[in-house]
Amino acid sequence: MSTTGDRQNVVIVGGGNGGISVFNELSKTLDASKYDLILITPRPFFVHLPATIRMVVTADGNLEDTAIMPLPDHKFNTGNKKLVLAHVTSVVDDEIKGRYVTLDNGQDIEYSVMVLAPGSQWESPLDMPDTKEEIGHMLQSWRARFAKAQDVVIVGGGSIGIELAGELKDLQASLLLNDAYHASWRKRVTDSVTARGVNVVLDDYVDDVEVKDGCVTTRSGRSIPADLVVPTRGPRPNTKFIQSLGSDVLNATGYVKVSPTLQLVSHPRIFAAGDVIDWKEQKQSAKVAGHASVVSNNVLVLLGQKKKMVNYKGAFEAILITNGKYGDIAYIDILWGIVLGNWLVSLIKSRGLLPTHLPASSLFLARFIV
Repeated sequence: MSTTGDRQNVVIVGGGNGGISVFNELSKTLDASKYDLILITPRPFFVHLPATIRMVVTADGNLEDTAIMPLPDHKFNTGNKKLVLAHVTSVVDDEIKGRYVTLDNGQDIEYSVMVLAPGSQWESPLDMPDTKEEIGHMLQSWRARFAKAQDVVIVGGGSIGIELAGELKDLQASLLLNDAYHASWRKRVTDSVTARGVNVVLDDYVDDVEVKDGCVTTRSGRSIPADLVVPTRGPRPNTKFIQSLGSDVLNATGYVKVSPTLQLVSHPRIFAAGDVIDWKEQKQSAKVAGHASVVSNNVLVLLGQKKKMVNYKGAFEAILITNGKYGDIAYIDILWGIVLGNWLVSLIKSRGLLPTHLPASSLFLARFIV
């Protein structure tokens, strides 16, 4: 798919929170008489990540019917907008060779400006396949395993591990989380988990998640009874294909190096947004709106539709963690650090997993897909 004549391609890689946020911004402002807006993603649907933890544990609520949302043609395949279902395998940005991405089907798509928002790679059971049929089989398998298991070991003390522990309890020396959040609040989270009968092992690691002789062994040599081990050690940036731009594009842990304008440092016609950027902040969907605003503005500057580049300045930290359907705790890093407890926060997230009628969820649902 070539950039020909007076028309040029603006390409977005990734159909998650980051990519669709940027797509939404640019679809409203990009000059349709000159530019085609192309979204490349392997899935013909958007996955509402806050619902996936409960979805893999139980069939209650039929969450897969609402958390997996098709990308409709009337929004993504109309006018100057096009949806391409594929994986990107490599990127070229060269004055002589040109600017294009290569897909896993062998197709090349040229671009004038590109936005990289490929998101994260999750460990199973949160590693969702690319088709609804495969997701259905995976959900059936994990739900059966959870229902059968008596001793479940969750490896990872971040928000994913905490929320999964809460969902499982509904079904039947350090602190949790990390130091982006105040120590007193981290202790409160730890206490809320242990109060429900979850045994928490701190200051230790599990390198091998295979169950042997009915146990899993920690790095320190501790043996923990287990018939099911679930890794929730957090995601990795989905950036392997970006290495094709050169060894200086990613940092040591695979995140994309960006300037405050969210441009790649050595590739000014390529931007990055979402989980993959090398920025000192927690990786959360709520941050994406700020990324999208900066990226869309600066893309338009490069295309001559706006005059002034803007910088991304980050955002304050805030987090909502579910503890089953009726428990929740939140932290907002403003003033002295605001803590919200079960009653209020469960109305926001735990019961409905950010339903569409709440403003906070518009980023994930109605604003994305409709």
